[in-house]
Order: sequence, then C-alpha cells, then structure tokens
Amino acid sequence: MRHNKSSEDYMETILILSRKLPVVRSIDIAVELNFSKPSVSVAMKHLRENGCIVVSQAGFITLTDKGMEIATSVYERHQVLSNWLISLGVDPKTATEDACEMEHQISDESFQAMKKFIEEHTITSDKKEEKAAD
Repeated sequence: MRHNKSSEDYMETILILSRKLPVVRSIDIAVELNFSKPSVSVAMKHLRENGCIVVSQAGFITLTDKGMEIATSVYERHQVLSNWLISLGVDPKTATEDACEMEHQISDESFQAMKKFIEEHTITSDKKEEKAAD
C-alpha cells in the first residue's frame, strides 16, 4: 500500500506527534514540519478524503486503521534505515535525511530483505557479551 511521499510524511508526522501530544491538530503538524497552516489544511483534506485520517469537530486529527498501517510502515522504514546508516558511520543528521528519502523509494521486498540482513548481521550488546564469554 504505497502513497506519495508527501502523504506518507504527513501520516508519519501525525503518528510521531500522537505519541508526544495528548491530541494532534493541524497547527501542530504545521509547526513540526515548518509548513504553512493552509498547506497542511489542504493535505489533511486529501488524507481525510482517502480514508487515512479522521478530524473531530474540535479539529483533533486521528489516523484511521488504514492511516496507522501506512504511518507505522513508513516510521519503521525510517528507524531501521537511519539506525543502520548511523551504525555504518554516517553522520546522524545525514543518515536521518537520507533515510527520509530512502523510506519512500525502496520496495517492500527490498526493505524486508535489508531488514532481515541487518537483524541477522548486527551484533547487539547481548551477542557481544555472549561472544566475550566464549
């Protein structure tokens, strides 16, 4: 289930803000993304029309199940890719920016293969302790 980069970024931002704030409003999204309120309002209209968000009478924005699925997927891609790039020695700011571009372009098949490879080949602190004990 792929959407355009802008829509995915908005849904990811709503997800992130919903974890930090009691409610998410258009102004919160505008401030977070440094976008104008009218631009955010237009985007919210499109997300609402596509069944990705619900906006209450009070203006509170909530992701629908469909929106949550998309936002969670994009957020996971972002986290996995940025953390992997950082572990490779990429500057965190650059890694985050690059991950933001990559998360929208990579296919599900390629992402899952990368994620599996990263999980299998990343030495966690638990694995390091086990190797040290051997």
